[in-house]
Amino acid sequence: MSGKCQSCGMPLNKDPKGGGSEADGSRSGRYCSLCYENGRFVHPDFTVSEMQEHCVVQLQKKGMPRIMAWLFTRGIPRLERWQH
Repeated sequence: MSGKCQSCGMPLNKDPKGGGSEADGSRSGRYCSLCYENGRFVHPDFTVSEMQEHCVVQLQKKGMPRIMAWLFTRGIPRLERWQH
């Protein structure tokens, strides 16, 4: 297991569901439940910048200051999902 979601960067140990789900119902060790369900990405058409902005908004909703949320999303382009 990588330790963090390879789509959004969230630590997998912070995922309330313990990770995303594969098509067969098993837990994904690469993606969180907010990004990946039933073997598919929740937001399949997002670009890297759209994912970063989505994460900033979600972190702000949880009370994180925008600048801190922005800093947390800077590593997203280096994650496995975005390497193509």
